[in-house]
Amino acid sequence: ELKVADSTQEREIGLSETKSLPENQGMIFLFEKPDYYSFWMKNMTIPIDIIYINKNNIVTIHSKAQPLKNSTEGSIIYAPTEPSDKVLEINAGLSEKYNFKKGDKVTIENL
Repeated sequence: ELKVADSTQEREIGLSETKSLPENQGMIFLFEKPDYYSFWMKNMTIPIDIIYINKNNIVTIHSKAQPLKNSTEGSIIYAPTEPSDKVLEINAGLSEKYNFKKGDKVTIENL
């Protein structure tokens, strides 16, 4: 089950207001054209995997991205190695658990 972030405001907030995330849930960010969209962990409270997708294939996976420990800590910027048109955020470690890897085909239904 995915929440869809397809507006500017939804993309800015993302999962930052999420206190916990069931294993079967996540958020998908949809973009009109492929590009090097970057993400950071500002205001996040849970670790996540960030999966970049282009034309329904995984192009980059950032596994176990951690929230900031405190407000003075600098945030890491996560970006893909290739342009992407979708970004999937799921619980940290799920990409390893399910053996997701670059090049895997992704099917997204019922959006």
